[in-house]
Amino acid sequence: VQLVESGGGLVQPGGSLRLSCAASGFTFSSYAMSWYRQAPGKERELVATIPSVGGNTNYGDSVKGRFTISRDNAKNTVFLQMNSLKPEDTAVYYCCAVRGVGYRRYWGQGTQVTVSS
Repeated sequence: VQLVESGGGLVQPGGSLRLSCAASGFTFSSYAMSWYRQAPGKERELVATIPSVGGNTNYGDSVKGRFTISRDNAKNTVFLQMNSLKPEDTAVYYCCAVRGVGYRRYWGQGTQVTVSS
């Protein structure tokens, strides 16, 4: 299993970024995909989740209405569109794959997002 994030960088408050996570080594369409983030000195927190097929996406309270998770099963890729970014969104963002409840989670290496003027 390999998950490779990209798209992070430095952006001003109010700006936008689109993160991508390219997956390989497993049946992507059978896995729920999530984005987590971890800021310095803080615990890793769930940002957004999208199920394998159908169902509803879910978001952390701090990003609702600003971030959108989506997936392209044909390209084995999950995305995170981040709008109206705030300095408190600064963190390393991680892609995560899981087959279901009780199964092992797989993680990418993370991509840094910095929101600063």
